[in-house]
Amino acid sequence: MQLVLAHLYPQHMNLYGDRGNVLALQYRAQKRGINFHVVDIEMGQDVDWHEVDMVFMGGGEDSHQAMIYEDFLNRKSRLSESLSLGLPMLAICGAYQLLGHEYVTADGNRLEGIGYLDITTRAGSVRSIGDVVCDGVLSLTPKTLVGFENHGGQTYLGDLAGPLAHVRLGRGNNGEDGTEGAVQGHTIGTYLHGSLLPKNPHLTDLLLTWAIKRRLGPDANLAPLDASWELAAHDVILRRVKI
Repeated sequence: MQLVLAHLYPQHMNLYGDRGNVLALQYRAQKRGINFHVVDIEMGQDVDWHEVDMVFMGGGEDSHQAMIYEDFLNRKSRLSESLSLGLPMLAICGAYQLLGHEYVTADGNRLEGIGYLDITTRAGSVRSIGDVVCDGVLSLTPKTLVGFENHGGQTYLGDLAGPLAHVRLGRGNNGEDGTEGAVQGHTIGTYLHGSLLPKNPHLTDLLLTWAIKRRLGPDANLAPLDASWELAAHDVILRRVKI
């Protein structure tokens, strides 16, 4: 069996080791005997979305986001259609913001997103930096997710997007409503860097499960795989923050 992951803009959107999420997906797939093929997609490169089983896009500095902005918006129609049909996607930080309706800058300028996620983001007066511990709302064991946030945007969920998690430590989406990230269909957006997936193998496996069910049908499941080393790293964060 083969799964194909489209990694959008790896040269520009790879802040704080976000590529580690791709490596975690690849590792846990290959350990199960799944041929996991990563296709790097840079500006101007076409994507055959029918051949893709999963999408990943990391975060980037403002200058890097500006470089890929127009190219990403040009993918709006085909990417949004694929996501609406169940194509799983993980979007980190800047990618998360660009999946939403808009980002309003500190001086009031409106930057359009592709509008798939029902979220809006505006520049905040306080930067969110530090470890994050939160309780996920998806069917995960353990329920906790851990990571590191470093963002100036404040994101608010609309009616169609549910939170990925509720924050115990950290500011999350906006430092006000206790939410972190968003889930809509099989698309996950989050501010959690770190990288996220190497320390959260249960979330890694959920994304892989979504991908194989989409390819093989609803009865397909992942084979069991030990995650003791990854969960040990997860628990170090919990102990560090005394939660």
